[in-house]
Amino acid sequence: MLDPESESSAAYSKRSQSAGQEPAPRRFVPGITAQSSIQTAGADKDTDWRITARTKGNQPGARSEVDSVAPSGVLVGVSNLKAEHRLERLPDGFPTLHLLVVDDDEPVRRACCEIAAGMGFLPLAAGSVPEAMTVFQRQSVDMMLLDLKLPGEGGLKLLAEVKSLYPATGLVVMTAFASVPSAVEAMRIGADDYLTKPFALEELTSVLGRSSRRLHFDVESRRLRERLREQKEMGGLIGSSPEMEKVYRILSKVARSTHPVLILGESGTGKEMVARNIHDNGPNASKPFIPVDCGSLVPTLIESELFGHVKGAFTGANRAKEGLLSAADGGTVFLDEIGELPLDLQAKLLRALQEREVRPVGANYTVPISARVLAATNRDLHTMVEQGLFRKDLYFRLSVVNLKLPPLRARRDDIPILAAHFLERMHRETGASHLFSEEAVCLMTEYDWPGNVRELENAIERACALSSGPVLHMADLPTQLQDFRQQNHAQSSKTVGNLSAARTSSPSPIVSIADMERRAILETIRQLKGDKLMAAKLLGIGKTTLYRKLKEYGVPEEGVLPEE
Repeated sequence: MLDPESESSAAYSKRSQSAGQEPAPRRFVPGITAQSSIQTAGADKDTDWRITARTKGNQPGARSEVDSVAPSGVLVGVSNLKAEHRLERLPDGFPTLHLLVVDDDEPVRRACCEIAAGMGFLPLAAGSVPEAMTVFQRQSVDMMLLDLKLPGEGGLKLLAEVKSLYPATGLVVMTAFASVPSAVEAMRIGADDYLTKPFALEELTSVLGRSSRRLHFDVESRRLRERLREQKEMGGLIGSSPEMEKVYRILSKVARSTHPVLILGESGTGKEMVARNIHDNGPNASKPFIPVDCGSLVPTLIESELFGHVKGAFTGANRAKEGLLSAADGGTVFLDEIGELPLDLQAKLLRALQEREVRPVGANYTVPISARVLAATNRDLHTMVEQGLFRKDLYFRLSVVNLKLPPLRARRDDIPILAAHFLERMHRETGASHLFSEEAVCLMTEYDWPGNVRELENAIERACALSSGPVLHMADLPTQLQDFRQQNHAQSSKTVGNLSAARTSSPSPIVSIADMERRAILETIRQLKGDKLMAAKLLGIGKTTLYRKLKEYGVPEEGVLPEE
């Protein structure tokens, strides 16, 4: 049987068809020259890209079978490409990405650049590690297609260096050897994807397209997280704790989609604020955002509000009314306290979400809807499903994405930031400037805030209203915080009293005053579980003195106290 690559494309195709066979895909293999017509951006339709690929060390023109040659430095693609064969281009709206191709095989490097240009990339080329680093230093590079088998194992070194110096760059590696260790090492260093030579044209375009989409998504997600983190206006999310960072990451992913989102959290954690952020940063931000409080309306009124009604549908329906689900017109409907929705309305809501249409009360027709539905509750819907109080099918329909907001006591590091934000807002509204004393900040950080951010906001507004000066002290805070402080003080005094009684009840050898002072300080801190500020207050010394004493005792600030 003749080698397919030894004939012309037309002759091979004709012979295969006459034998009742489908023409086999023709590949670029070592020592073989293939001609393809690839339509690229800015090129004429009949432009021919001639790619000559050969095994390093072999003579040009030497022929070989695809399956019998160990490929090296070779671009493998589909030959006999027609002029109308179009490459998979990057989606519309993508920014133009600079792709650096690093390969010491010049034909492969040129072919990869030409195919990348046809996809919509701006290709750059480098044949060695120094050339690649020069490109990075001269201009920004969004993606790099790297051959691992550069001379002197320079591929892995370049990969590690680029990952360290330019972490935002998307990295795709290719190697002529199906070496699992090298691929694993490349992925460990930080490669996003890899290709094993020889690879088909479709494989190259698929990997480049996938990596570019991932890079675009990461960039957009990072920008959105930064915007969420830096928002300071009313309605913005405030906080930099690890718990809030998780919230930002999830928000950056769900905001660009139209999936339903179920927001869970205690009362006062900011569920509606999160819903507004999802809407404002989503694709339909210009459309309406309509909140519906399912817990404050009677069942008949909720049905009319959501689905609408026709004239005469019930007593008092003097005119037809459009439902909120259809009035949103591609916007967002936020169903707050969805756990309060009656079971019969749950069934109707489920049908509306599944069929994307609603039937107004009293009507014999349906109305299409295109609104995105966000729901929130402070109840345990999973337990309600088990108890038969909430429909399981509606629960799964709403919870395509679950977003659980942390209570304020779980992110105490954000309390000072939130307090400063509320003081800044009060200053903009009233013109009065306030600041908290150190003791007040410590008390607010220790308090559990069962009402979460809403309770903190109200407490700060009260303190600003009752304060007689610019500095807000503990006495300006609400009664519940005063009671909490007194309970903590009484408990700490009792702990220290029990400690003193235990020490005086048993005979002990005579010790120096310095040793007694050392024991008293360390034992008090140990009994208070490391609370040094409270220990300083109970011992009647300043915190600076306490830290100086601990340093004299050889105790680090965050270290473990030595046993007596």
